[in-house]
Amino acid sequence: MKIKYQRLGGDTYIYLNGELDECSASKTREIIDDIISKPLVKNKVIFNFSSVTFMDSTGIGMLIGRYKKLKSKGVPIYIQNPSSEADKILEISGLYKIMPKI
Repeated sequence: MKIKYQRLGGDTYIYLNGELDECSASKTREIIDDIISKPLVKNKVIFNFSSVTFMDSTGIGMLIGRYKKLKSKGVPIYIQNPSSEADKILEISGLYKIMPKI
């Protein structure tokens, strides 16, 4: 899993590229926690899933953990451009109810 991020107008965009599964979730969690712990994360966090080629329940758990951390700060999360593989998992899991797709 490769992760990049950028800040635009107070929003934080996190770009995920690769497989989000049991093998990559721990390192992904560490990197994302480092990104979202910075005081510049204020308005919203947008996860771009356009380059996620595979995702399983471990990825869902990782996202729910980041949702809880950001919710405690009052920062909403959105999902942007999910690949068809990620979209199916995100839809079935019901995550779009707490992390709307934009």
